[in-house]
Amino acid sequence: MQFLVIGKDGKDKKATDRRMAVREAHLKLGDEMEKSGDRWYGCVMLDDNGRMIGSMAVMDFASEKELQEWLDREPYVTGKVWKTVEIYKCNVKRPWKFNRPQSFFELREKLGK
Repeated sequence: MQFLVIGKDGKDKKATDRRMAVREAHLKLGDEMEKSGDRWYGCVMLDDNGRMIGSMAVMDFASEKELQEWLDREPYVTGKVWKTVEIYKCNVKRPWKFNRPQSFFELREKLGK
């Protein structure tokens, strides 16, 4: 079962510091989740100035219990980066379409797309 997870950072003055303090651990766990197939896609959310203000991920777990187990160890949760977390069950149509080779994205970047 897929889940759309939207984590929004706090808006206090130390929010960015909290994010940066655990960012490497968050990215490492994300890579592990991607290798296992639990994370299908993720991105950082930016404000109009390009500042990181949250995250989005499409996750795939057999149960809500497994989703909660991930959240219980997610550095942006344990590090109090995400002030709010919204979770929606979802159904990704043809998820394999996101699995394109790196060359596809490099070409798009080169073409300015």
